[in-house]
Amino acid sequence: MSKKSTIQVEKVNAHIVNWLKTYAENAKVNGFVVGISGGVDSAVTSTLCAQTGLPTLCVEMPIHQAPSQVNRGREHIEQLMTRFSNVTTIEADLTAVFENFKSIVPTVPDLDKVNLSLANTRARLRMTTLYYFAGIHGLLVAGTGNKVEDFGVGFYTKYGDGGVDLSPIADLMKSDVYALGEYLQIPASILQASPTDGLFGDDRTDEDQLGASYDELEWAMLEEEQGKSADDFAGREKIVFEIYKKLNASNQHKMREIPVCFVSNDIK
Repeated sequence: MSKKSTIQVEKVNAHIVNWLKTYAENAKVNGFVVGISGGVDSAVTSTLCAQTGLPTLCVEMPIHQAPSQVNRGREHIEQLMTRFSNVTTIEADLTAVFENFKSIVPTVPDLDKVNLSLANTRARLRMTTLYYFAGIHGLLVAGTGNKVEDFGVGFYTKYGDGGVDLSPIADLMKSDVYALGEYLQIPASILQASPTDGLFGDDRTDEDQLGASYDELEWAMLEEEQGKSADDFAGREKIVFEIYKKLNASNQHKMREIPVCFVSNDIK
C-alpha cells in the first residue's frame, strides 16, 4: 500500500502560489499568517505563502512542546527567512495560558475524555492566537491540512487547526505534500520525521493515533472512491479499509456544513 506521488510539483507549486496571491489581493488583505509546528504540512504551506511575495508571518505557539518539534520548526523558519525577505516570525508561548485554563475548568474521572478535550483545547488556543495576529496585521490564516486529513479521516480539531481562512494544500494527499516539500527544499529533519500533531505532550505519532499510516489511508480513500467495500479485501488491507471507513463516518460532522434548523415563514 505504498503511495508514490505523481503530481507535477513545479506546476502544482506555481498554481497554488498564484491562487494564494490572487485570493489575498481580491480579499484586500496584506498577506498570510501560518502556525509552524515542525511538521511537513506547515512547512510546505508557509513556503507556498512566502513565494507570493506578500508578508508571511510564521508563528510558533509551543505548549509543553517536545524540543525536537520546536527545533524542526525553528530550523524551517530560519531557512525560510534566509530565502524570503517577506517572511517574519514571532513566538507566542501558550504554556501558561493552557495551564491557567486547566486550573479553572472542572475535571472528570474519565481521564481519556479529559486528555482528548485538553488536546483539542491546545489546537483551539493556537487558532485564537493566529486570528489575533491576523487581525492586528491584516492577514489571512492559512490552513495546513491535507486532503486525507481534512476530507478522508477528519484528523484535525474542529475550530482548532480546522479554523482557517483558506486551505492551500487541502486538495493534496500527504504523499503529494512530501513530494512538494522535497521540491521546495524543506529541511530534511522535517521530511524524515514521523508525522505527529503534538497535542498530547508525548511522543505519540499520527499513525499511533489513527491505527494506520498515511500511505495506507490514502490507499483506502482512493479505493473507497472507486466504490470498493471492506468485503473486497482481506488481511491488512481489510483492516486498514475498515479503519478508514470508521474514521470517515465518525468525523463527518467536521467535513459537512453546520446543521441549521430552518424555520418556515408560516410559523415565524
